Formats: sequence, C-alpha cells, structure tokens
Amino acid sequence: MDLQNEKCVMVIDEHLPLGIITNTAAIMGITLGKKMPEVVGVDVYDNTGKEHLGIIEFPVPILKGNTEIIKSIRGKLYEPEFSDLTVVDFSDLAQGCKTYDEFIEKMKDVPETELNYFGIAICGAKKKVNKLTGSMPLLR
Repeated sequence: MDLQNEKCVMVIDEHLPLGIITNTAAIMGITLGKKMPEVVGVDVYDNTGKEHLGIIEFPVPILKGNTEIIKSIRGKLYEPEFSDLTVVDFSDLAQGCKTYDEFIEKMKDVPETELNYFGIAICGAKKKVNKLTGSMPLLR
C-alpha cells in the first residue's frame, strides 16, 4: 500500500449521541483493522521494555455528516468508479442487534435503501476518497 497516495476517512452522523458516535467509530475501526491488517504497524516498546500494540500507520480523520450525506456517499460507493475502495458502513439495524446472528438474519430482510447509516469508513486512492469527502469538515 502506497501511503502517500492512500487516504482513509470516517464520516459519522453528527446528530447522534456521543456514545453512539464513539461506538460507531470503534466498530468501523475494528472492521478496517481486520480487512486491512497491513496498515497496522508493528508493536512498539517504551524505554522500560513494556509492549504497546501497533496502531494504524496513518491518520483517520472523522468527518461531520448526517443521515442524508452518509446515505448519498454510500450510494455512490456502489458505482463501478469506486469499486476498488474499502468501505465499512454501520447502520441503525446493526447497532440495534444484540448478537451477530441476529444482525445476519435481519439484514437478509432489509433492502439497502431502508438502512439508516450512522457512519461510513472509506479507504483507498486519495483522489477518489477526496472526490467523495474532500470538502467535508471535521467532526469536533
């Protein structure tokens, strides 16, 4: 992966409660780590020899969005132009499930158009990620 020409961002609905925002970011981050293990650096050691697990090797800005913006971006990500990007989405349906089996079963019955996204993470070519999110402000 050419880190100079790659970018990763998260867009999260700014209107969600803080706990749901942080949960959304955590879940998408864990999924990105699974999907893209090569972006996690080696474990490091402090000067007392204590180990600290590797973290991602580049920043992941969290951008301010809302349900309409996230839904629009998600729709564009199904287009062939963006098929090479890594995408993680997190929806109200997923957040409302108590088990992964429940999530699997419920997703089978819901069309994508009915999902309400809390957040979306996008990683890949910087130009493509910027085309989708370049003018969006940081979530603060």
